[in-house]
Amino acid sequence: MEDAVDQRIVAAVSRDARATLAELSAEVGLSLSAVQSRLRRLEKSGVIAGYRAVLDPEAVGRPLSAFVEITPLDPAQPDNAPELLAHLDAIEACHSVAGAAAYMLFVRVGSPRALEDLIRDIRTAASVSTRTTVVLQTFYEHRPVQPL
Repeated sequence: MEDAVDQRIVAAVSRDARATLAELSAEVGLSLSAVQSRLRRLEKSGVIAGYRAVLDPEAVGRPLSAFVEITPLDPAQPDNAPELLAHLDAIEACHSVAGAAAYMLFVRVGSPRALEDLIRDIRTAASVSTRTTVVLQTFYEHRPVQPL
């Protein structure tokens, strides 16, 4: 990012990706064309990597979420769990982590039975042991990223 105006544009888009050019223009104090030019440059450079809809998990049939830590059964096995699990759509995120586990998965499913089935599929596909923590309530997620 080049300057404080870019930072304000990025912060505004992070809060509301559907903000119009007019709204962004008013917020940062630039003309519509200047904001549009900066947005294009921020997108092209990868600062703004994309836009997406945030869905209500309950409304789409996936009210149960959990964190699943995975650890290879054999420490000598290839470190390719992310590739081996990519086909499982219930896995929303896969993070490499420090600590006892190798990866932390965030999953969303429709029921406890579906979670049990998913855990079995994870264990089988990647030859890993798992430790699962079910989410009872989420207070916030998808918070806007504020540039430093």
